[in-house]
Amino acid sequence: MPVTDPGNPQEHGLHTVSDVMTHTVVAVGRNAPFKEIVRMMEQWKVSALPVLEGEGRVIGVVSEADLLPKEEFRDSDPSRFEQRRRLEDLAKAGALTAGELMSAPAICVHADAALPQAARIMAVRHVKRLPVTDAQGLLQGVISRSDLLKVFLRPDADIAEEVRRVVVDRVFPGQDVTVDVQDGVVTLGGPIRDSSFVPVAARLCRAVEGVVDVVSAGLRAAGAAGP
Repeated sequence: MPVTDPGNPQEHGLHTVSDVMTHTVVAVGRNAPFKEIVRMMEQWKVSALPVLEGEGRVIGVVSEADLLPKEEFRDSDPSRFEQRRRLEDLAKAGALTAGELMSAPAICVHADAALPQAARIMAVRHVKRLPVTDAQGLLQGVISRSDLLKVFLRPDADIAEEVRRVVVDRVFPGQDVTVDVQDGVVTLGGPIRDSSFVPVAARLCRAVEGVVDVVSAGLRAAGAAGP
């Protein structure tokens, strides 16, 4: 089953996993044989496959790391100490199906989760891809590290509009603050009534999707001398 493009991320703001995930994914059933798993990974150029049961409930994930013990221990005779230390890998070396090979329970994320939440799960769990599920655990798609980076393809004009609307208009209402965005870098400038709000504005700008950095040195208290 081919992987499909989730759409052009430049056409709209990106806020949740469902905005960037791949909606059509390659998956296998519990009884899928070892060679079929390898063949599908090679055919679709993926490093892991969700394992499904019933109506599409995710019960695990089989990855390249789960498959490698079969090759590693193919012609070796591990010591008793090595056998005790790597019981799980040795079991996978003798596994024949996805159900025997998979890591379970699967590390998943919900489709309505915020993108930073998905990024944190990947970083903490040291995984490159996450199955995306609904409230019943049914597979909705897959999100990868490269999907998370799509937020940085957001047009500068869209970023500038959101910064003006959700940051400047709220933190500096009625004040003549300028917003310029170049290659995702937001530059704020102009006179403001209270310079203590500058760190707050900078933090809120960084929370806007697609922002690479924030330069706020141009903000200065009204009446203060310029550089």
